[in-house]
Amino acid sequence: MNSAITSCEHPDPSQKGDGVLTFYDDGQGRKKDGHHRSPSSSDLAYGILDIPPWYLCIILGIQHFITALGGLVAVPLILAKGLCLQHDPLTQSYLISTLFFVSGICTLLQVVFGVRLPILQGGTFAFVAPSLAMLSLPAWKCPEWTLNASQVNTSSPEFTEEWQKRIQELQGVIMAASCFQMLVGFSGLIGYLMRFIGPLTIAPTISLVALPLFDSAGNDAGAHWGIAAMTIFLIVLFSQYLKHIPVPVPFYGRQKKCHTSSLYLFQLFPVLLALCISWLLCFALTETNTLPSAPTAYGYLARTDTKGDVLSQAPWFRFPYPGQWGLPTISLAGVFGFIAGVIASMVESVGDYYACAWLVGAPPPPKHAINRGIGIEGLGCLLAGAWGTGNGTTSYSENVGALGITKVGSRMVIVASGCVLLLMGVFGKIGAVFATIPAPVIGGMFIVMFGIITAVGISNLQHVDMNSSRNLFVFGFSIYCGLTIPNWVNKNSDKLQTGILQLDQVIQVLLTTGMFVGGFLAFLLDNTIPGSLEERGFLAWNQAQGSETTRVLEIYGLPCGIGTKCCTSSCTQFLPFWPSREPGGEGEMGLSQLTLCSQDSSGERPKGAIETRM
Repeated sequence: MNSAITSCEHPDPSQKGDGVLTFYDDGQGRKKDGHHRSPSSSDLAYGILDIPPWYLCIILGIQHFITALGGLVAVPLILAKGLCLQHDPLTQSYLISTLFFVSGICTLLQVVFGVRLPILQGGTFAFVAPSLAMLSLPAWKCPEWTLNASQVNTSSPEFTEEWQKRIQELQGVIMAASCFQMLVGFSGLIGYLMRFIGPLTIAPTISLVALPLFDSAGNDAGAHWGIAAMTIFLIVLFSQYLKHIPVPVPFYGRQKKCHTSSLYLFQLFPVLLALCISWLLCFALTETNTLPSAPTAYGYLARTDTKGDVLSQAPWFRFPYPGQWGLPTISLAGVFGFIAGVIASMVESVGDYYACAWLVGAPPPPKHAINRGIGIEGLGCLLAGAWGTGNGTTSYSENVGALGITKVGSRMVIVASGCVLLLMGVFGKIGAVFATIPAPVIGGMFIVMFGIITAVGISNLQHVDMNSSRNLFVFGFSIYCGLTIPNWVNKNSDKLQTGILQLDQVIQVLLTTGMFVGGFLAFLLDNTIPGSLEERGFLAWNQAQGSETTRVLEIYGLPCGIGTKCCTSSCTQFLPFWPSREPGGEGEMGLSQLTLCSQDSSGERPKGAIETRM
């Protein structure tokens, strides 16, 4: 792409007008501009378009994999009881490896062809509730003999048939519900709704992704608060206090041969370093029998040998494939329940897109990128159903939070992470090793991550006039209802019976999803209570999107110039997920100019302005 940047400087600062975009150096060789930028964009170690060295991509990709590990492993283990697999750890490891493999495929699809932000894809908790609701129906309840470990023969055809027919049912309803998500995404419906979704809708939605999870994070950390507190302390120490301290690291190059170079290890790998240190400590305490060996004793879950069965029984190599558990089946009740989960997942993902863009210093995602992102997530759910993960896929909020800690926003790192997930799905033994991370270590990490996600959600309010009583009411009311209503419904699900099973499932799933309750109320109130575009924050968002048209296309456009240099047929321009060419471009992006000075009403450059062409 050929580009020209025209800089107009006034000899006298007093002559600057309202349209001036100024650049100044922050003392560290970086440039800052007069527009509002995300706080993290000025000190990113690697931006979204940067390509770190290959070895850093691999290590950072492994760190993202470890960050998502808790959710990736937790989903199959939660579903194991409903699938009658609580006494079959080998099949559980197969489900974990399959989810690893499919998550790697979906991550690569999302980064390359989807929204193109550095977001990892993995199993979604939004599908857990409808899965458990469907498996709790009388027709799918596990027989009594499968609950007794002494009566279960995991290699018997009878047992195999029991769990396979349940997962086949999950496969079918997930694939059907994913078609609805692809329709919403690729048809442009989600992009159309974005004209009504502003900061006041996004802020409570993102915040309620993490706030309701305090219970699960606290339960994991509570397995041994000493280990969890040390993990939290190390992550905070590395990411906040030691991030600007360089560490000499040995390198080998063709020119300098063996030499040392300074590397900001604590800023790049705070989560990975903290997890490794805490994990090693748990291993040492386990080997010395300092931690209790009784399963009911406090601190037992901090041992590293509590999941030894998964590690010993998992094969070294196993290649997952579609239909490995048999042909999918389908039921209407399950489809309705999973559509509710799909709606909640889409709302969460849209919030994650904005949070991720904010953290990596990118412009807000345009409509065509959001359409593609949701459509690709639907495709990912279709693949997850075909492969038989028992779950779908969605954007991982935990990894969005990790971006705020590591300050590495390169999407090549997420590409590397997707490849790591693929490898972990094939090398079953290596993937099973990571499943032995003690619960308090994961809980400590989640407490830090969920806190960052909550703060990122609230940060969207910087575009909104929070001196307005209208905005204070919309945000406060939505957040509080997003916490109280799901809490009540979870405790009183029997009081929401309409007599129609499918409708009961849909209502229960929707009302127990805090991010959906808060986001929907915020959406409804923000679009019905009178308020100006500036007061609601839309004006600031539109200016941010319009001020970086070239950068938006560079970040969110399809790879290899698709839509700008090739495949530029007039028919494709009407596709809601297709990027459009820049005005004035003849089949390519052409010449782009950026004028950094104000203009008068006639469009003339101010008198005395100095022009600099780069």
